[in-house]
Amino acid sequence: MNQLTVLVTDDDQDIRDGIEIYLKNEGYRVLKAADGLEAIELLEQNEVHCMILDIMMPKMDGITATFKIRAERNIPIIMLSAKAEQSDKIHGLSVGADDYITKPFHPLELMARVKSQLRRYVNFGTVGEAAPLVEGLELDAAAREIRVDGEPVKLTPTEYKITELLLKNAGRVYSISDIYELVWNEPAYNAENIVAVHIRKIREKIEADPKNPRYLKVVWGLGYKIEK
Repeated sequence: MNQLTVLVTDDDQDIRDGIEIYLKNEGYRVLKAADGLEAIELLEQNEVHCMILDIMMPKMDGITATFKIRAERNIPIIMLSAKAEQSDKIHGLSVGADDYITKPFHPLELMARVKSQLRRYVNFGTVGEAAPLVEGLELDAAAREIRVDGEPVKLTPTEYKITELLLKNAGRVYSISDIYELVWNEPAYNAENIVAVHIRKIREKIEADPKNPRYLKVVWGLGYKIEK
């Protein structure tokens, strides 16, 4: 496989340069941008496999950039922010980010999150046809794609991973902690709102009526499942 590329976007040059050192030590190709506009230009010119994106930046902030990126691409986006409040984290995830890390952060933690996102995003499987695991829902593991009634839906890597987990185990109820630990590969701590945001976004994409879901059901007091 060709070298994986990570795009680092932050208006602080020291932070960009510091992250670059750690990423290159892990064998990644690194692109750098000082704001959202520059990041989008680099995305149009390069194949990028993961983004590290600061929220507060001049010209175009990380939230606006994420909206624009998600209209075209499903690459993993890890948001950086100096704000530690849970509401800020949920806001970042709700606009399409896959993960969120608060400044100041340990570089090794960031590297672990980059690796985790890339594992979910990069396809190491063989090409195969989509399998209709539930009537109306198809999983194409090779393309990392979910289709509803034959039509592909645009899921972020994290949304895809959650849907894949529930779809492959249709009928089984997974608690919020189960989902978080299996998808994020880390202990579930204050995971309720984070998982709920992703479930809501998935429903908006796969359900004709998200308020009365056909597929992705809540089992009150227990967790979530995809109905067989």
